[in-house]
Amino acid sequence: MTSTLVVATRNSGKLREIRHLLSDVGIEVVGLDAFETIGEIVEDGDSFAANARKKAQVVAQATGQPALADDSGLEVEALGGKPGIFSARFAGPDATDADNNSRLLEKLKTVAAPRRATFRCVMAHCIPSGECNLFEGRLDGLILEQGRGAGGFGYDPLFLVPEYGKTLAELAMETKNRLSHRGQALRKVVEFLRK
Repeated sequence: MTSTLVVATRNSGKLREIRHLLSDVGIEVVGLDAFETIGEIVEDGDSFAANARKKAQVVAQATGQPALADDSGLEVEALGGKPGIFSARFAGPDATDADNNSRLLEKLKTVAAPRRATFRCVMAHCIPSGECNLFEGRLDGLILEQGRGAGGFGYDPLFLVPEYGKTLAELAMETKNRLSHRGQALRKVVEFLRK
């Protein structure tokens, strides 16, 4: 019998990655596009965990199915962990990736290397009764003074993975997915769902 997992996203790339990882587990993965009545869920928590849990609980209760949601972002040591939960809107509510990268570089212009940072992701798996399990992934690296590479998105061109000597935007997609904070958290979810 196939069970269903509703992923709290309309991002086709994220859905494709999750479907691939769950392809041999017998779980059908569907996104929010299959549920037009679920609107935008406001991320107003004070942590990645709070935002992920809220999204997964709302979706699980609205659909009556197990749900998976994530929240992730960049934490820069010299900025006291910022931008953190505000990573996607660091330069304002309608900021582009380029806007956010420019703001980050501006904030760090007087900070000497090494400029340590961590990409963090928390995934929440919730069932309609309200029970939730959290899974975390993290990737440590350094923030460069200027971007390198054309792949990825967000802060990827500025985030150097020291052991590879490349930014996330320069790494092959398979390598990035294996190393990334989101990939790590998702593999923990997959292990949990296989049990």
